[in-house]
Amino acid sequence: MSITEQLLNTKPLSRIRRNHGLEHATLHVLANRHPGKRMAGYSDLSGFWIVADLPGQEIKDAADEALQRLSQGEHKLAVHPNCGTNFATAGSLAGLAGVFGMLGVGSRKRDKLERLPMVAVLGTLALIAAQPLGMKVQQYLTTSGNPGTLKIFKINETRRGRFQACRIITKG
Repeated sequence: MSITEQLLNTKPLSRIRRNHGLEHATLHVLANRHPGKRMAGYSDLSGFWIVADLPGQEIKDAADEALQRLSQGEHKLAVHPNCGTNFATAGSLAGLAGVFGMLGVGSRKRDKLERLPMVAVLGTLALIAAQPLGMKVQQYLTTSGNPGTLKIFKINETRRGRFQACRIITKG
């Protein structure tokens, strides 16, 4: 087992990755049931949040189905195209492209402006590369499609102004 695998399988990271995968799977199930509905999620060591204007029972049922489907081998449900990992990957690559594009440029404003088209091209290429790369970063680093012993322990509903949220607490 590589050092990366050992690190990712430590108890806290493994738990966060499995919760993150279950959060994504829950969002996939909800999106299938409610096309076009706006929703978001956030995962941590204890579980995850689903923010959506949906009844708590609907979110609980979706989380139960998501866990069952992940347990039955539908590991791709753990990866989501709108994950913050994708956005962070894209931002990081575009930022690095900007830095590299400006390496060696002169100190005059004109020198910097003349380099701008190349930086824009490099940034665009970085964003193109980030789409599949962000999904791979999720698949191998930030989520796990294998819930293992993860169980849904409790679900708490809350409303903050216009926002309905459910806190899904997990064990295992």
